[in-house]
Amino acid sequence: MEEKKKSPFLRLLTFLLTAVLLLGSVLLIFNWRKLNFDFIRRYFSYRSLARNESGQTEPFLYAGGVKSSFLQLGDDLLVCSSSGVRLYSAGGGAFIDQPSALAQPFASTVGSTALVYDAGGNDLFVYRDREQVFAYTAETGRSILSASLSAQGRLTVVTQGSGVKGAVTVYDADFQPSFSLNISSRFVTDAILSPDGQTLALATSGQTGGSFDSQVSFYSLGQAQPDAVCSLGNNTILQLNWASEPLRVLGENALAFVSSDGALTGSYSYDRRVLKGFSLEGDTCALLLGKYRAGSTADLVTVNSKGEETASLPMEEQILSLSSAGRYLSVLTADGLTIYSDDLEPYHVTSGLPGVRRALQRGDGSVILISEETARLYLPD
Repeated sequence: MEEKKKSPFLRLLTFLLTAVLLLGSVLLIFNWRKLNFDFIRRYFSYRSLARNESGQTEPFLYAGGVKSSFLQLGDDLLVCSSSGVRLYSAGGGAFIDQPSALAQPFASTVGSTALVYDAGGNDLFVYRDREQVFAYTAETGRSILSASLSAQGRLTVVTQGSGVKGAVTVYDADFQPSFSLNISSRFVTDAILSPDGQTLALATSGQTGGSFDSQVSFYSLGQAQPDAVCSLGNNTILQLNWASEPLRVLGENALAFVSSDGALTGSYSYDRRVLKGFSLEGDTCALLLGKYRAGSTADLVTVNSKGEETASLPMEEQILSLSSAGRYLSVLTADGLTIYSDDLEPYHVTSGLPGVRRALQRGDGSVILISEETARLYLPD
């Protein structure tokens, strides 16, 4: 039997539908990073929280004051101050309230694990799943210089005391000492494990050929001698971040990127500008650079892992808070809050936030707004 021919209208409809699907596929491929479904994620994560028309949930009281350290721990808010450590849910429920005398509290988080220590003091605490899982007190005559957590939950502690310029101890996931180094030739200022937990990076300072020299040294765990050393010259190291490859090294004069074989894979010079603020927690690094230390005029720049400037915005207002997470960067001024994508395109803008002095960006696009005595979650539309 002869096959019945399709009508011209049906053939045209089939052609148009196929063309639309192909065009849609092409647009999806080339604009994938511009698509943002985090509003769906926020809806399901926070649908039980009541919020007002501006997207803010009810504020809750926190202890510690606005000068505390504020960090995101999973979906919770970690508050560290000289009076102790507290952990709150997004709705204000308190899970941890540990009074402690911390003269200079420093804190960091990795996933659901938090590290809190007293820089220059003796006490260190680790929290996981909303409870304390480890406590450490430095030996008599020693003080904690810095500490860090790896993605596997391993702890690295740098202490200083008589006889050595830096003692580094790495603890396994059960917080048992597994590796240690005593450095007497150079001052150790920071130490951090690689994402795979197999390599230890040390930030050190000292003299080479009579000149000041900052270095990053890489050790395979179990080895007493470094596998590689990267010299950064007179660029004093302020902070290390190794959440992903390569290692991010924040310096006084430049932001450097160093691979575990000691190679300098990228560097972004501040070009004689003053580092007035920074955040290394996002997909790209955010820097606030000004010509002078005083004054509100500055440039907000983002830098990729090759040391290349990816975006720049002039800022004329005083920035009260700068925070990044994932693909988002929040900037708080007296006029309000702007949430940017990592290419510094505005994602959400809001004004009228009286009393807010800090903003803590979260990876899903939400922000915790912090006033002198209260904190609240802000959910952009």
